[in-house]
This record gives sequence, C-alpha cells and structure tokens, in this order.
Amino acid sequence: MSSNAKWLNKVRWDEHGLVPVIAQEVGSNDVLMFAWMNRDALARTVETGEAVYWSRSRKKLWHKGEESGHTQKVHEIRLDCDEDVVLLKVTQAGDVACHTGRHSCFFQKFEGDAGSGDWQTVEPVLKDPEAIYKHNDKK
Repeated sequence: MSSNAKWLNKVRWDEHGLVPVIAQEVGSNDVLMFAWMNRDALARTVETGEAVYWSRSRKKLWHKGEESGHTQKVHEIRLDCDEDVVLLKVTQAGDVACHTGRHSCFFQKFEGDAGSGDWQTVEPVLKDPEAIYKHNDKK
C-alpha cells in the first residue's frame, strides 16, 4: 500500500507529519493509551491489522507489542470531525497496554478539590514492567 494513498491525505497531519492516536478497548470501551502515528505507521496499521505507532523518542516505527508481546489487534479505525485525531478500537493482547504493567496508561485519577486534591493511582500493576521488556526500554 502506498503511503500516498488518497485516504491518508484526508488526515490533517501536524507540522511534524504526525497525528495523535487514542487506543480504545473493544467491549469495555476503556481508553488504553495515547500515542502518535505518521503516514507509514497508519498505513502499516491498516496493512497488518495491528497497531503500529511512531515513537517520538526513538524516532522510528513501533509495532505495539514488539518487545512485550502485548499487541493490539485493530478492529476499527476512526477519524474525528476535525480530521486531526485517530481512534483505534482494539483488542489488547495480554490485558496490559501500559509500559508500567497496567491495563491502561490512564491509571492516575484526580481526587479532591483544587486546593487539596492530588493524583491517585487507581489501577493495579498486572505484570512487572521488568518482566515485560527485554531491554526495559519504555515507550
């Protein structure tokens, strides 16, 4: 598939050629994670049926689960009304999406009020991060 495909041109890529992506779990509708894609990542996601992102820190394509085995099977890809955010509806292999070993990257919840509130961890670690990654290279 050409990364110049017409459907890719509809996406409003930012000045770095990236688009924000939200991964949402099919069934539970849990928001699992937020990441970025470039044209090649989105094209490869469509080609393979599994989530492929762009790692800004490593400046390379990142097939989700390439080290951990926690791949994301993509069931649906949606583009928001402004055409500048992608939503992936996925099945998460291994029930762990976050490099911290949790189901979701959104495991911290604000509790309290503006004067005395704080972020509380509300989801348990399901798998030790040291056991997940070969090189313990966080995404």
